[in-house]
Amino acid sequence: MRGKLIRRGASALEDYELLETLLFAFIPRRDVKPIAKSLLLKFGSLSAILAADPKTLTSVDGVGETVAAYIKATQELGGRAAREQLASQPVISNWAALLAYVRRQLQHETREQFRVLFLDRKNQIIADELMGQGTVDQAPVYPREIARRAIELSSSAIIMVHNHPSGDPKPSRADIDITREVIDALSPLEIAVHDHLIAAKRGVTSLKSQGLI
Repeated sequence: MRGKLIRRGASALEDYELLETLLFAFIPRRDVKPIAKSLLLKFGSLSAILAADPKTLTSVDGVGETVAAYIKATQELGGRAAREQLASQPVISNWAALLAYVRRQLQHETREQFRVLFLDRKNQIIADELMGQGTVDQAPVYPREIARRAIELSSSAIIMVHNHPSGDPKPSRADIDITREVIDALSPLEIAVHDHLIAAKRGVTSLKSQGLI
């Protein structure tokens, strides 16, 4: 498998083969193909495997705490690489990469998270911060806290991001209302709200593209 990867590139491997290559480094001298296939069967996709919590990962036969830790480290490596790519240029001109990053980070979360991307005058990311975390269908959001943090970071604009664990990225009435509340809180400070993105398994919805901002 390693030879195939080196000769033809990682994209030539099937999902289970790529996972098998990774697992073999952590579980030497054992046939890891059954483990790879069991993980895919349980979680349904590579992204779901990487996003799974360690306790759930170890419920799969052959996956111990060490393997679970390495899988989570692999997820974090990918996430940090994606953030580096976004941070290197204005997000407005790299929108496809932003949507991919948002979906990668949030589509498999089982609880709702509300995050804010704080941007500088060049629309480059200063920080990606968790501003609220809650239940399967609600996360607390405080417009004044977002405004305070934007001032602390000398941010010129923000992009709000949250997930719908239900899988449907369609904005709710509450999503629209909180967006307008944040806009009202930041407007006197001359801090722009570029968008509010909702991530879910079915995709990412932009409130701006929906005409809601």
